[in-house]
Amino acid sequence: MKKILIIGGGAMGSAFSIPCLENNNDVTITEPYNKVFIKNLASKKKFHSSLKIILPKKLKFRKYSKNLLEENYDLMVIALSLSGIDFIGKELSELEIKTPILVLTKGLKYEKKNKRILTISQLLEKNYKKLNISILKGPCLAKELAKKKRTSVIIANKNLNKAKLIGKIISTNYYLAEYSKDIIGVEVCSAIKNIYAMIVGAGQSLNESSNLFQKSIDEMKYLTKYFNGKEETTLGLAGVGDLYVSAAGGRNSKMGSFLGKGYKFNLAKKKFMPKDTVEGEQLAREIAPFILKKIDRKKIPLMVNLIKTIISNKKLKLLI
Repeated sequence: MKKILIIGGGAMGSAFSIPCLENNNDVTITEPYNKVFIKNLASKKKFHSSLKIILPKKLKFRKYSKNLLEENYDLMVIALSLSGIDFIGKELSELEIKTPILVLTKGLKYEKKNKRILTISQLLEKNYKKLNISILKGPCLAKELAKKKRTSVIIANKNLNKAKLIGKIISTNYYLAEYSKDIIGVEVCSAIKNIYAMIVGAGQSLNESSNLFQKSIDEMKYLTKYFNGKEETTLGLAGVGDLYVSAAGGRNSKMGSFLGKGYKFNLAKKKFMPKDTVEGEQLAREIAPFILKKIDRKKIPLMVNLIKTIISNKKLKLLI
């Protein structure tokens, strides 16, 4: 039995607790700021309003505090939204944390001062270089994981043995792990697939969407290599696998379908998805200053076109 702390009580963090508990671990979950999730997790019933399930009774909830981070764990899991990474990064930077850290958060951050794009692990290491960070990505919908649907993910660490040790702690017969040394490639793929899921979703027929899917993979290969990841990572779970899941039934592809029908982003968001977070849109706005100025637009015409469509609030013109 291993002792695990999950920081982030949203859909993914809470769903992730299920295989961890089933693998006979002692699991504690905490939520720093979301009042709804705090209420869900602190209740006796533990009904999660996002997952629409009752979480296992064995799952322990504790109020967030910096002191909680200093306790002894075998694994610390970060499952916060992208906006929460700066918060937890600052918290960890002020502590001497030796516990292995596993990051579930997907996304990229544009650093205005140095005009560069950083992955989540790079953001955390920037504040505290001694952190032992692994990342977990892949085609995993939280609601399906919560229902114990067969799921495969990829754990990346420069040291494969460290990644495999984490895999042993969290894996079950329905939650399976693969491994990679390509941390940057896995992180880049898992982030940009949200933008390309919107593009694939914009197709108004299976024929058109399949064409957009293929061209999206080509652009993902280019960008992954551009940011010093390995091109072959694009063809694995973090790339093609994750893009397939998002394009088949995620919020990004849903928004893409409205854009493909001729709606401008602002109207589509207000009319059809007012309460939904569209990760692809958030990422597009975040990395736009870098993408539009630093990268050859001829290499990534689909991404450039979508970014311009969103930030200018114009109708999407599909490029095939």
